Amino acid sequence: MAGIDDVLPRATALRRAIHADPYIGGFEQPTSDLLSTALDRRTTPVAGTGFWTRLGPDGAAVALRSELDALPISEDTGVAWASGNGAMHACGHDVHMAAAWAVLKAAEAIDLPAGLLGIFQPREECQPSGAPDVLDSGLLESQDVRSVIGAHVQPRVRAGLISSGIGGVNAAADAFDIVVRGHGGHGAYPHVTIDPVPILATIASGLFELVGRLIDPTRAALISIGRIEAGATHNIIPDSGMLQGIIRTMHESDRRLLHAEVRRFAEHTAAARGATAEVTLLRGDPVLANDHDLVVALDPLLEAAGLSVADEPFRSLGADDFSHFGQHVPIVMMFVGTGEEADTRHDVGLHHAQYLPGEDTIRTVATALAAGYLAGAHLAGAL
Repeated sequence: MAGIDDVLPRATALRRAIHADPYIGGFEQPTSDLLSTALDRRTTPVAGTGFWTRLGPDGAAVALRSELDALPISEDTGVAWASGNGAMHACGHDVHMAAAWAVLKAAEAIDLPAGLLGIFQPREECQPSGAPDVLDSGLLESQDVRSVIGAHVQPRVRAGLISSGIGGVNAAADAFDIVVRGHGGHGAYPHVTIDPVPILATIASGLFELVGRLIDPTRAALISIGRIEAGATHNIIPDSGMLQGIIRTMHESDRRLLHAEVRRFAEHTAAARGATAEVTLLRGDPVLANDHDLVVALDPLLEAAGLSVADEPFRSLGADDFSHFGQHVPIVMMFVGTGEEADTRHDVGLHHAQYLPGEDTIRTVATALAAGYLAGAHLAGAL
């Protein structure tokens, strides 16, 4: 889209201002206010602290979605415009916002073929996430949105490459809590207790085996455990303990199977030892699946704009609530490379206190979003 380079200096200054003063999910109103002021056009609140704005003709529209929230991470980048408030844009949302702003500002001087919506969405990093609230507002229907476009910086993709890819690119993301209840007592008399600690350990080790023995090895899925907690001191066997973890899948049938088997395995393992297990499954975001026709239209436009499309699409078991939009309209999420080499073990990555995409990334993300808009307009019959 012509005009992006003209607004890049302001977009860069805006990115720095956003980065220096970040807010975690649910508290992003100052960021929304800053963006709305910088846009200098009519905006409408959505999903609490989010907002949207529209340009172009009436009728069919294409939406660009950007996230507003930061993470509860203390920044360690050393730049003059680093955050000092205990929150940080360690996932690149500051770049996404500045890039979306640049596309919208550049579009003001263009006779657009279809409507262009900018959706600045809150709470991508937390639950309940913001995308379902945007959808529940009726925004897509009221504005005749035919597709939604997203772009995310990704250090696991080499700098200079854009990854699109047809089909699933991010996983369905679910969580589970397991509470094991036994019978506590003195650590010197374990024979008169039902100790929940070894039961939790058995459940934890067994859960890791479920994926390898239940899921087709050609299909990606995982179970990870993030927390195990039981007891308060050395010599007391506790009455109960708990563990928490996540389930990530790329196919809905695998998702249903693992939900059922996590529950069954925990309950039966505890029961075999005289204890009980209470399993709570927390269903999160669905699989993020890029639309076939949208990607087919998009990739040549990326190349025409001077961007290089990755030969092998980046896919991961990460998650993004952008996936909810795909339950209603075609979507595409592009991954904009910021890494020196993909898949290196010790790189500074997303959600790291030192992750800081270069300012040249703003232009790349903005160009990718503009190409996404044109692909969406093509699918809507506007081009």
